Amino acid sequence: MSLETTARLLITCPDKPGIVAAVTGFLYSHNVNINTLDQHSSDPEGGNFFMRLEFQTPHLDISKPALEKAFGEVVAPRFDMHWRIHYAWERKKMAILVSRWDHCLLELLWRWSRGELHCDISMVISNHPDLREAVESFGVPFHHIPVIKENRHEADQAMLKLLDGQADFVVLARYMQILPKEFVAPYSRRIINIHHSFLPAFIGADPYRQAYERGVKIIGATAHYVTEELDAGPIIEQDVARVSHRYNVEALKDLGRDLERQVLARAVRCHVDDRIIVDGNKTVVF
Repeated sequence: MSLETTARLLITCPDKPGIVAAVTGFLYSHNVNINTLDQHSSDPEGGNFFMRLEFQTPHLDISKPALEKAFGEVVAPRFDMHWRIHYAWERKKMAILVSRWDHCLLELLWRWSRGELHCDISMVISNHPDLREAVESFGVPFHHIPVIKENRHEADQAMLKLLDGQADFVVLARYMQILPKEFVAPYSRRIINIHHSFLPAFIGADPYRQAYERGVKIIGATAHYVTEELDAGPIIEQDVARVSHRYNVEALKDLGRDLERQVLARAVRCHVDDRIIVDGNKTVVF
């Protein structure tokens, strides 16, 4: 299976009989070979239906625009579908925002350099200059935009100008600034954040000290889409590790950083591979 010929169809609609038959029959009629089909129903009686379908296009008998137009006219209206088709060979452009912590950033750069993330990294933006050398060693442009209280609006506008047309989605790889709604709105469901705790517990500052003081027995990390409400967007990926009374704050941070980079990398790959359907404030991740 080649990504150069792979397309992905994502569907959300009310659940009713005949959806799979209608979709697969339509694609078959246009010489498409389906290689993966995943589906989920929130409730067989009156719930929503979700589907992700991967198909191969070498023998497609019509153009991409014609395929989409026909699907939108022939299949989608019958089932009141929200749908979209992604073509894997059209690589998404990812921009990364980071502050001083480098572990999540370097994990993404390393996986990208090995071809594990099928996207292009258009730039890294940081409010500190510390990571320029590390980023540029991967051949990725680095932009330093200082953020202080007095220039916050100007800094946000400068970042948006850099991102305009150069980022299909944005990853916050431990970017320790809160994005205003004017920044978030143009990238709805296209900003991924890594939160250094197992949401919804221990939100806000210094979660590992909060966890230590509460004597927790597990710690975790959460990757989620960013919304205007802080740390409350749809969750994409989470993981946890068991700890004990023997762990001090620094040991918790070391383990937590490992969880953060793994969780963020998995979430980014799911986004790049079109595996996520947002359902209200939840996600279906195939």
